[in-house]
This record gives sequence, structure tokens and C-alpha cells, in this order.
Amino acid sequence: MDIWYSDNHTDNINFSLRINRQLFSAESELQRIDILESVEMGKVLVSDGDLVFTQKDEFIYHEMITHPAMAVHPNVRKVLVIGGGDGGVVRELIKYSTIEKIDVVEPDKLLVEVCSEYFPEIAGSLNDKRVSIRYEDGLRFIRSKTDVYDLIIIDSPNPFGHGEGLFTKEFYGNCYNALRDDGIMINQNECPFYEEEAYQCQRMHNKIVKTFPIVKVYQAFIPSYPSGHWLFGFASKQYHPTKDLNKVDWYIKGIGTKYYQPTIHEGVFALPVYVEELLKNVE
Repeated sequence: MDIWYSDNHTDNINFSLRINRQLFSAESELQRIDILESVEMGKVLVSDGDLVFTQKDEFIYHEMITHPAMAVHPNVRKVLVIGGGDGGVVRELIKYSTIEKIDVVEPDKLLVEVCSEYFPEIAGSLNDKRVSIRYEDGLRFIRSKTDVYDLIIIDSPNPFGHGEGLFTKEFYGNCYNALRDDGIMINQNECPFYEEEAYQCQRMHNKIVKTFPIVKVYQAFIPSYPSGHWLFGFASKQYHPTKDLNKVDWYIKGIGTKYYQPTIHEGVFALPVYVEELLKNVE
């Protein structure tokens, strides 16, 4: 029997994967979680029917949401990851011996447990002694934090449903307050290519540029994500993402990656014209 899973990108476009079998399915209080075994892309994590990542290309997303900030900020000691219960961001962060503390705020304990079982090569990072996991809402957690973190990474779900609070002006203002004087915030900024997703890109960017003095958007190619073209936001109190890049220092650290390296760093901030116009319209 031929089994296919389709991730809905628009009302008229689906991204489909041939599936060998379904490995897991359950509902938590927040979402339905499915683990599928695909023929071409390895195991696939699905939330409420939407593709979260595939085993074959997840490294691109997790490297690109993590390393650009780490290559710019000269002294990241304490990091907050909002979301990130799959462990992918933490896997990249623990490659840096200079990081002393990583707080992960993940509202869904089941997600962590499922990823620990089916993606141990990713979620195993959460067992690092520098990591503390809090099972609570990210917006509620960060309200009480001031001048605590050097880096905040918002590894959030889509900007609706249980994660909608992570896309408000209040939330970005709380992130600003929770950062130290030279802190950086990184967020996933959705796909700019399709109309509905492009609107979400604009919505996030508009709120962030009103909160941080330095805001730039950068891109990566992730095959399984809508259109393959994905954006990230770099918001900073002090550091410029390209002018303050220290290539030599990053290479000296000997960080192992498969996608990110400083030689592409400046290039990913050079955006296509249509994306520049999309963002300028809300700045």
C-alpha cells in the first residue's frame, strides 16, 4: 500500500513525503504529536498535522537559528531557549564550552519525552549538565526576568494556536528587558514566499523593529519547509550581525557544523529584492 503524508503549505500547494509507517501518535493538552518514518527524509516530527522537522534537513534550521548570534556576540554565558523541546537548538549551543547556563522553556512535556525516545541524537543534548528545562508558557516565564541573558533564541511554533503569545509586542518587549545590555535575540521568522506566511514575516518584523535598535533579517534554504526559503530575525541591543562578526575567533573554537560557517554569514543577510521590499513596507 502506498502511504503519503502531506504538509499543507497553502490552500493550493502541499509538500508530500512517502511514508513507511507511523511510529507514534498521541495528544497532549497543547497539540497532537505524530512521528512518521519517511522513505527519503528519515523520521519526521509532526505537530497538529504540520511538519516540524525531518531528520534529514533539521540540522540546517537548528544551526542557522543558533550560530550566527554565537559568531557575533563575544561572550555568551547564559542563554534562554523558548520552545526547543526537541533539543535541536541546545545540541548546537552545547558545542560552546564558554556557555555556562541554558534555560529551556517548553510548555509541552510530552514533546520532550517523545523526542527523547525517537530522536535521541537530537534530544540527548537536553541531558547536558548546563541545561535546565522549565515546563511552562514562555510569555509567562519571561515577564519576571530583567538583565539575565546574553542570548535569547525563540524556537517557536507557527504564530497561531498555543504559540500565539510568542509573537506579540509585549513578548518582544519582555525579551528586550530579559537581555543584558549587549544581548541578542534570534527568532524564526517564517517563509516570505507565500502570501499568508509573508504576512506573518511582516507582522513579526514590525513589532521587533519597534523594540530593538538593531534589527536584521537573514535567510537559509531548508528543503522541507514552505517554499524552501526560510527567514530568521537578528535583534540586538549593541552588536551588528555583520560588522561585529569575528570569523577568526569562531573558527578557532573548532565548532563542528554541516551548514553554517562564517564565510556564508555575511551572504545570508543579503536578501532578495522581494524580501527587502516585504520588510521595508512595515519598517
